[in-house]
Formats: sequence, C-alpha cells, structure tokens
Amino acid sequence: VQLQASGGGLVQAGDSLRLSCANSGRTFSKLGWFRQAPGKEREFVAAMSWRGDRVKYADVAKGRFRISRDNINLTVYLQMNNLKPEDTAVYFCAAGQWGLVSDKTNSFTYWGQGTEVTVSS
Repeated sequence: VQLQASGGGLVQAGDSLRLSCANSGRTFSKLGWFRQAPGKEREFVAAMSWRGDRVKYADVAKGRFRISRDNINLTVYLQMNNLKPEDTAVYFCAAGQWGLVSDKTNSFTYWGQGTEVTVSS
C-alpha cells in the first residue's frame, strides 16, 4: 500500500491550500490527516470514513479545514482555509483498514510520506 501526499507549500496567513493524498488502489475503512510541527508530537487534524458518513475534526481544524474524498480516483483531500502560522507543520495522510473513524495515530495502519506546509505571518 502506498499513500502519496502532495499540495503543501509556503503561503501567507489567511491563504488556503488543498492537500491531496492518492493511494495505490485500495479502499480503506477510514482516512485521516495528521500533522507534526517541529519539536512536537504528531497530532490529529481530521478523519473520515471511506463511505463519508462519519467525519471527525480536531478543534484546531473545525470551521477552517474540510476533509473529503474522491472514490473514483481513490484520493482524500484536506482543504485548509484561513491558514495561520501555527498551522505550520508536515502533514501526513493515513489510512486504516478496520474500525471506526478515530483521532488516534495507532488506529491507522498506513501512512504517507508527508507534505510540508509553512504559513508565514
């Protein structure tokens, strides 16, 4: 299984970015986005079931980020609006084969390589 994240970059505060994560052709029970800032632990951002009927967001993402998926292209997206300097991090997509939507890293089996997002003030 291979997850390929892309879409990161350097933006200014208030800008938007859309991250994409393409998988190698499998379907999963859940998909998620996590992020890791320098010197900090990896933290949950958003997750959704593959069917799209369950969605979960971290408090920092609510109202600004939106997770979605394209079942035809087997891609999951993270639309990030009104970005803030504190959103600066490497963003990872993840996929889980079983279980319900979760904000726990250990509930996801497969991880992408990460895409870097830098938000300047």
